[in-house]
Amino acid sequence: AIVSAFGLMSIIMGIMFQSPPVLYCLLVCFFFGTAYSIDVPLFRWKRNAFLAAMCIVIVRAITVQLTVFYHIQQYVLGRPVLFSRSLAFAILCMTLFVTVIALFKDIPDVDGDRDFGIQTITVTLGKKRVFWLCITILLIAYGSAVVIGASSSILLSKLVTVTGHCILASILWSRALSVDLESSKSIKS
Repeated sequence: AIVSAFGLMSIIMGIMFQSPPVLYCLLVCFFFGTAYSIDVPLFRWKRNAFLAAMCIVIVRAITVQLTVFYHIQQYVLGRPVLFSRSLAFAILCMTLFVTVIALFKDIPDVDGDRDFGIQTITVTLGKKRVFWLCITILLIAYGSAVVIGASSSILLSKLVTVTGHCILASILWSRALSVDLESSKSIKS
């Protein structure tokens, strides 16, 4: 009841904002959130690895990025909406990050998923392979940011972006090497 009430309130607020992109975002999030969670025929998509990942990518990486960008450009800044390379790059990076979220979320629950017959990628491939797949995807995201940053015409932006993402990638690699995949606490830290 509480979740339904807040869902309804968010849609009402979306209507009150008089911003079609905000309302569209809320409706898409509501639909995919419901499809992901509700336990009725044709739904409960979180039981299927592909559908669960699709929900997460569509909502977090695509819908939120596009609709918030559109809303800010047109309704906050009053500018025409021109989709830029930076928006495309943000969507690409968010797609990589949320793919990792979709994959990684099942690593601590692999035993329960296996016991309940939920076929996740982690159940199929194992914790170690999925963990290192996630690390590889994140390193690709950091590497992409380094390449884009290196192509900047602004020296300070180039230095900060390249250095910052190299440092973050190094920290990720270092931390990944110390994770004990048999310890739920270590996986979640």
